[in-house]
Parts: sequence; structure tokens; C-alpha cells
Amino acid sequence: MLKQNNELRQEVIEVMRGGKGATGIIHILEKDQFNNAGRLFAHIKLKPGSSIGYHKHEGEFEGYYFIKGEGTYTENDSEYPVKTGDFTLVNSGQSHGIENTGPEDLEFIALILFE
Repeated sequence: MLKQNNELRQEVIEVMRGGKGATGIIHILEKDQFNNAGRLFAHIKLKPGSSIGYHKHEGEFEGYYFIKGEGTYTENDSEYPVKTGDFTLVNSGQSHGIENTGPEDLEFIALILFE
């Protein structure tokens, strides 16, 4: 399979998971392409000051690989600075959120797989 850039579905979600601002999403895979192994593989973009609100994962885990910018990652009520090249992973039963605290867009690859 080959998906050209112009074939990837893009969307913008306002106040994602109760966060601030808009979240840009470029879907690399669609839900029906996971063979029941997961539900999200996407390139996420957050403008400065924007965030994805703190939320819990059940029956799935999610990783973020940061490809541009800097921000603050919250996991289980602890905050961590993140930047290009960092990776985070939240397991089932845990909670997390992310905020762009830098001067440029924060971009990362997000992958959600089922347990």
C-alpha cells in the first residue's frame, strides 16, 4: 500500500479532550486499516498555547514521538518537559495530556494500540 500525502485525511478538532485551542490531525492509518490492533496512527500538530486535555486510556496504550517543537507532557499528575526526539508512552489505566509551551508548532506522531 502507498498513500500519497494528498490522500491522507486531515481534520481539526477544537478543544480536544477538554484542552485549549485547535488540534490538527493527519491520519496516517484509518481505524479500519488496523486489523483490530489499534485505532490511531496520526501526525498531530498543536499551535503555541494549544493542548490536548488530560484523559485516561482503558484497554489501550498510546505513544507520542515528538518531531518538532517543545511542550509539557502530563502523565498521572506528573509534568515533564518534552522536545524533538523524545518519546512518551501511557499504558492502559493511566492518564495523560500534552500542551505546547513553546514558540513554534508542537508536532508528534501518535499511535494508539489495543492491549
